[in-house]
Amino acid sequence: MEGYKPTIGLEIHAELKTNTKMFCDSKNDPEERDPNVNVCPVCMAHPGTLPVINKEAVKHVVRVGTALNGNIADFTEFDRKNYFYPDIPKGYQISQYKYPIVSGGKLNGIEITRVHLEEDTARSTHDSHDTHTLVDFNRAGIPLMELVTEPVVGDAQSAGNFARELQLLLRYLGASNANMEKGEMRVEANVSVSKTDEYGTKVEVKNLNSFKVVEKAIEYEIKRQIKELENGGKVVQETRGWDENKQATFSQREKESSHDYRYFPDPDLPKLKLSEIDEFQNIELPELPQEKRSRYQSEFDIKDEDIESYITNPALAGYFENVVGHLKDKDAIKLASNYITSDILGILKTESHEVIQNTIGKLDADDFADLVSMAHTGEISSRGLKEVLPKVLKEDKTARELAEEHGLFQKSDEGELKTIVEKVIADNPKIAEDFRGGNEKVLQFLVGQGMKATYGAGNPQVLAKLFKELI
Repeated sequence: MEGYKPTIGLEIHAELKTNTKMFCDSKNDPEERDPNVNVCPVCMAHPGTLPVINKEAVKHVVRVGTALNGNIADFTEFDRKNYFYPDIPKGYQISQYKYPIVSGGKLNGIEITRVHLEEDTARSTHDSHDTHTLVDFNRAGIPLMELVTEPVVGDAQSAGNFARELQLLLRYLGASNANMEKGEMRVEANVSVSKTDEYGTKVEVKNLNSFKVVEKAIEYEIKRQIKELENGGKVVQETRGWDENKQATFSQREKESSHDYRYFPDPDLPKLKLSEIDEFQNIELPELPQEKRSRYQSEFDIKDEDIESYITNPALAGYFENVVGHLKDKDAIKLASNYITSDILGILKTESHEVIQNTIGKLDADDFADLVSMAHTGEISSRGLKEVLPKVLKEDKTARELAEEHGLFQKSDEGELKTIVEKVIADNPKIAEDFRGGNEKVLQFLVGQGMKATYGAGNPQVLAKLFKELI
């Protein structure tokens, strides 16, 4: 099976966040549970109705294209994509074919072919006995962005990472919630294998509803195609689905080509010259995920894993930056980040605390910065900080008050500790002699004895310093 090169292209759909649907004023509400509530004569394709373009949806796609460094079209238009299925009441879907809003661009090192806008279909529900199908038209007509990559993705992991990064980008832009488990973002993968520079036969795998499924389906499909070719068969151009129970793809239907859809410009919708629409000029973008990564690396020099925790959780990132505003020392900032991404996140997994930019639970950013400073300067130990942290998240007391209340402040007065150090040396003459002879490993034991004598309140750094001086 050696020598085969996989080629993968992705098609990703994302439902856009707008108040109304793409071509009518029916409510765009993905949380609606009652079927066929958010419908009207336009999205139900009643005779004599006319669609009207949702400007906010167009603006979302323009912002996405700008963030991708793509080319924003001056001229764009909508087309009719003709096919018959119960989930499209018109008998065609309004989409874009020849003149998409965005062409080109790049994300996560992957080149993008186009980004265009269309309307979503209705949702079909098939009963378990295959005797009937129910159709809910609430989703029909919701603005749907489709992004198509160039066929340059080389492996399943890269495909999954691209989809994750796109989800982040859409959320940062406020264009889509992009929750895959809710169907707000759907991934389709075009997969082929070849031993030459020529592309192999392309197979489209549809309805991949999680990043892990995207990766598993692509890995399976690559192995399936290679096995087919190795056994003397040929790969058929088709559309396949993913069976989660069998952990395998399965054939659905032969793959259609673009000419099968008989695209033509929609005569009911105007052509758009985006340069003539004021709202689409001088598009302002928020700080994007990759920009935030670069800034966090250069300004704070924190671990990559910490950075990804903040990138995927903007509220936590806002809290971290508020904490940083009260800390000047870079080592203290790193320490704060360690505690946020380990201890605080660990607590949040088991307890319900609201995370906003200046507070988590009852712990304000300035109070947490003070707690970190106490640990950084040795006022309290790391163990002391971990003891205070869950308490200060819940109680109406400051970290300093709780540390005082529980006797967690360390003794750092050298005069006070010197007497204890002298007694430890006197009680352990052989170990002291070993240390004097160059065995530095025993220092930890001596410090431990000092901590024991102070009931855990001695500052270990000060104790170590005194042992070195006195021995």
